[in-house]
Amino acid sequence: MDKVNEIYMQQALEEAHRAALRQEVPIGAVIIYEQDIISVQGNRTRELNDPSAHAEMLAIREACQKLGAQRIPDCDLYVTLEPCTMCAAAIAFARIRRLYFGAQDLKGGAVVSGIKFFDLPTCHHKKIEITSGLLERECGDILTSFFQEKRKAKGISE
Repeated sequence: MDKVNEIYMQQALEEAHRAALRQEVPIGAVIIYEQDIISVQGNRTRELNDPSAHAEMLAIREACQKLGAQRIPDCDLYVTLEPCTMCAAAIAFARIRRLYFGAQDLKGGAVVSGIKFFDLPTCHHKKIEITSGLLERECGDILTSFFQEKRKAKGISE
């Protein structure tokens, strides 16, 4: 199963690269239903002028629409960066079965970092399986490179 998980995360990484080409923070998300990819999304906050247009949010919206349901408990989510609080809440409300993420987000993450949303008593869905560190180096590298280029373009030294 590890090889299959890596294949799905690689798809999320490809979407993260596409997001970077659009000058979006390079985060990609993939949702799987019955071993089929039903949604592939990258960040689009700048493109859509929408602070909620994170890769996870867009992927969840698309998967729910495709499956005609507000909850998708038979789906797995692969995302290149640890979800923030907003995305963790959406994952819980959507009843996603499994969450796989690549790089930890020590600053804004809410799953294993920060507030650890799924451990809070206010979280409605605690049965989610969480796997972190899947293709962690690759997922972290794309973000590091993206922000290094942004700083370089602004003349900010490391």
